[in-house]
Amino acid sequence: MKYVAYLIIILAFVLGVFNATKLDFNALFEGESIVGLITILASLCAIVLMLILLTSKRIEEKVKSK
Repeated sequence: MKYVAYLIIILAFVLGVFNATKLDFNALFEGESIVGLITILASLCAIVLMLILLTSKRIEEKVKSK
C-alpha cells in the first residue's frame, strides 16, 4: 500500500508539472489554461490525500505496536 501511495504521489507531481507547461499567463482563465489550472489543483489534492493516508498508516502502526 505504501508503494502505491508513493507511485500516485509521483504521478500526480508529474501530471502537475506537465500541465504547468500548458498555462498561458496572459490569459490564465481561458482555453487550455483553465484546464491546466484545474488539473494542477487536482494533482495537489491527490498529493495531500496520499500524504494524509501515509501519515494515518504510520499512526496505525504505532498504535498497534503498543
